[in-house]
Amino acid sequence: MHLADSLALYIHWPFCVSKCPYCDFNSHVRETTDQAAWLGALLADMAYEASQFGGRPLTSIFFGGGTPSLMPPTTVATLISAAERHWGFAPDIEITLEANPSSVEASRFADLAAAGVNRVSLGLQSLDNEVLKLLGRAHDVEEGLAALEVAQKAFSRVSFDLIYALPAQTLSGWEAELRRALSFGTGHLSLYQLTIEPGTRFETLVRTGALTPKDPDEAAEFYELTDALTTEASLPRYEISNHARLGEESRHNLTYWRYGSYAGIGPGAHGRRGGMATIRHKKPENFLNAVTRNSHGAQQEEALSPAEQAQEALLMGLRLREGIDLADIARRTGVNVDALIDADAASRLAGYGLLSQSGSRITVLPDGMLLLDRILADVVAI
Repeated sequence: MHLADSLALYIHWPFCVSKCPYCDFNSHVRETTDQAAWLGALLADMAYEASQFGGRPLTSIFFGGGTPSLMPPTTVATLISAAERHWGFAPDIEITLEANPSSVEASRFADLAAAGVNRVSLGLQSLDNEVLKLLGRAHDVEEGLAALEVAQKAFSRVSFDLIYALPAQTLSGWEAELRRALSFGTGHLSLYQLTIEPGTRFETLVRTGALTPKDPDEAAEFYELTDALTTEASLPRYEISNHARLGEESRHNLTYWRYGSYAGIGPGAHGRRGGMATIRHKKPENFLNAVTRNSHGAQQEEALSPAEQAQEALLMGLRLREGIDLADIARRTGVNVDALIDADAASRLAGYGLLSQSGSRITVLPDGMLLLDRILADVVAI
């Protein structure tokens, strides 16, 4: 699919079933949650975005956020139907929904598939119960794998994620876990190294000495093993942390990484509308109030400069195995191709086997992916 034909829709559902360390909103499904009011607000927000976009059918929809798999299936069906009415659908539209691997959510999978969802992304995160406790997850391995089995029966495409390079994890232990994960036969895996983000419980544990993260050299061994095993299983890496069988790459996420256009609706959702960055009100109550006032939930709509657009395109695209085409970015943003990258830095990194350049295409090589943040800082000149 050509980038010019790509248009994605992200729908953010802000509620979780219970408090979790990954929830940005501290907003949880309650008996008092007014589902009708939320559906109305999301429909209004969608109608506004559709009025700003035009001319292209949707190629993907992604339901994300808190716990979207706990949305009533009728709500999901209504939102999908409205999206089709506003934009039309590409013939092979991908409609993904994020789900926690709990028995409660798995019981809804058949109804969600009937509502139009054709791909699910499960947050398994580990096949080790002790790790799940460390990560603060409510499910255990048995429940997670049961949910995976139900998902594979309900949806035509299934992905799940795992976190690796954990403090006490051995290389042989990760190899056994990853081989087991690959044996389940899904066409897509998201495999993330543990990162210590500011303000998280993990940062506190590291600061107090209760948690010691892997050193970079050891973490590199985990990354290289991951690459080797997924390639052997015909799920090669197509983005720094994502692996897929040919044709089963996440079309929605590829729109982000290839710097395509996407509409974002719901609390906290971001979007890229051509050269415009859009941000929704993050707090659910502020979002609802904005929709009541303005018929949409946008907090900010900011025109990005050509340089800002080019920088975003470079930072996103160099995460991909396919890399980026400098001439294409220059054409799309109006920035001179020579101003996009530091040619001397690119040449030096190519000499180290970290980067390759063929004509106007630049690709970060496998060894370079281990140092991606540093490479981006050195190479991106704009």
